[in-house]
Amino acid sequence: MPQHLYLNAFVMGVGHHEAAWRHPRTDRHRLLDVDHFVELGRIAERGRLDSIFLADILAVGPNIARNTPSVFEPLTLLSAVATHTRHVGLIATASTTYNSPYSLARAFNSLEHISGGRVGWNIVTSAQADEARNFGGPDTPDHSDRYARAEEFVDVVVKLWESWDSDALVLDVEDAVFADPARVHTLDHEGEHFRVRGPLNSPRSPQGRPVLVQAGSSDAGKELAARVAEVVFTAQRSIADARVFYDDLKSRAVRHGRRASDIKILPGIVPYIADTEQRARELEQEFTDLISPDYALRQLSAVFGTDLTGLALDDRLPELPPESEIEGQKSRSTLVRHLATEEDLTVRGLLGRLGGGRGHRSIAGTPEQIADDLIAWADAGGADGFNIMPPYLPGGLEDFVDQVVPILQRRGVFRTDYSAQTLAGNYGIGGHGAGDRSVLGGVATALG
Repeated sequence: MPQHLYLNAFVMGVGHHEAAWRHPRTDRHRLLDVDHFVELGRIAERGRLDSIFLADILAVGPNIARNTPSVFEPLTLLSAVATHTRHVGLIATASTTYNSPYSLARAFNSLEHISGGRVGWNIVTSAQADEARNFGGPDTPDHSDRYARAEEFVDVVVKLWESWDSDALVLDVEDAVFADPARVHTLDHEGEHFRVRGPLNSPRSPQGRPVLVQAGSSDAGKELAARVAEVVFTAQRSIADARVFYDDLKSRAVRHGRRASDIKILPGIVPYIADTEQRARELEQEFTDLISPDYALRQLSAVFGTDLTGLALDDRLPELPPESEIEGQKSRSTLVRHLATEEDLTVRGLLGRLGGGRGHRSIAGTPEQIADDLIAWADAGGADGFNIMPPYLPGGLEDFVDQVVPILQRRGVFRTDYSAQTLAGNYGIGGHGAGDRSVLGGVATALG
């Protein structure tokens, strides 16, 4: 088991459950309240969690009448959280398909300076057809094309972040030297998708650059993660499956010339916490009862790229396209298909199982049971830590921080205080200072 677990708070609106905004434990009006998210950052920091994470989708989603997954642009929102916290990491999702490397690198580097080096970039390729239509495309680009672009996109962004040496900013008043041109470098990148000269017009951050996070579990996604990611968010539903994924990804990283310890793997969990297991299960059922089938069926349709809105709730899933024929959410479609078949779920039962975490594992129990579960997964070699996905907010995060974290601390598997000033330092990846975490070759040409 690792010396200590890495714990991340994945926060979404007023809760991860798709019906969280309807439950009496939440205040639906806080969906657009910046102070709500500042409070979540402070709660995570109180629990000494590594980071908070905001997902993003560049469309309203499949059924705006029932819900929409994202109402804030993550970097903008995390800028507010950064000014009210001191230690907790700030991870934002941004797409490689619908951004440009230079503008994205600059935005993230700005947040790096605002936060003092606590930023992570969750790299996504954007799989939804509605996202493509918001950026001029008729449909989602092919999976292989998205990942080919993503590979080059990440390389360019990292080189832009590294285009200033850590000591390039001089600020010598007497000799009128703002920066040393010999320590600021052009990229002169010319690739299949991008031509970028550089350098970035923003000096190196205290962390050196943001932590690279990735969540794709398709073969292409795992290859990208093995080459560049430092943290991987994944959806695994059993220890056996988690161990297979864990061993595979760590082995791939080694084949890319990295150490297995260079990547932290964090499966997602949706915890329902109460003083008894029975009460926790009843709480979970309360949320399940609030699911709107028409919304959930549209979500399911998006996973498979097939219209499933006419399915009878008491039937089983029909024959669906295999992963090889899906251009959107490849790995998630396989996970959902296996869940339905292995547990012989009706459509209604499947929608209930997906409502809290869209395929991530839900667990209902006492604080001790939750802690036991997390330790068992790590001890079995299935995780370095966990992406905590509270079904309702802020209460679900408060319950985890105030009731589960102290148990993990007493058992010696989670920190009692932060050990570093940067997100990379607290994750234990690379050094704690600027300039020592490059995963790519250096940039070559100085401006001087």
